[in-house]
Amino acid sequence: MKVFQVIKKQKGHTLLIIFLLLLVSGVSVLFNQAFSSAERGQAESDLGEAFEVSGPATMDVTLQYMYLDGEVIEEKTKETIWSMEDFWAQYEDWTLLRQSEGGMVFQKEIDDISPALKMNGYFGITEDGVLSIFEGVPQDEQVIQSFFQVDTKKLKSKQHSELVNGIPIGDKHHYEEVLEAFAEYKESEF
Repeated sequence: MKVFQVIKKQKGHTLLIIFLLLLVSGVSVLFNQAFSSAERGQAESDLGEAFEVSGPATMDVTLQYMYLDGEVIEEKTKETIWSMEDFWAQYEDWTLLRQSEGGMVFQKEIDDISPALKMNGYFGITEDGVLSIFEGVPQDEQVIQSFFQVDTKKLKSKQHSELVNGIPIGDKHHYEEVLEAFAEYKESEF
């Protein structure tokens, strides 16, 4: 009988402990639900204010590629800007020349001669004796860029003939080579 009474006492305590645990859990759940609803409402309000966005910005962007021979090629585009940080990262290797409300102009120096010069550029000499770059052969007289007056009296006949007929440019290395070769025949700056 004594064992039964001990079990009965323990059962009573166990039931009491279980009851108290259920009561505390219930109150805790109710408290969390009430707090979560209030907290959720505040969070939604805060998010609405923090993430109120009018949409992405659209900007006119002009990219200027500046080549060694002085030619500048422009490319115009419209950029949709979702993040200014990403936008600036995209143009970190460029120089910002101008910025206005609706657009930006960036420039990048290209360590090469322009594609047009590679395809159809010729070194030649004008009638005045100025070393120049021509679009096409020098006889067409379409000067793109002028450099310096050449003392034609000091030129070898082969060099003079090459300049009269035109020396195709082709690439940056040849461009620099020809300028260097004829620099020693420079008469004066004009």
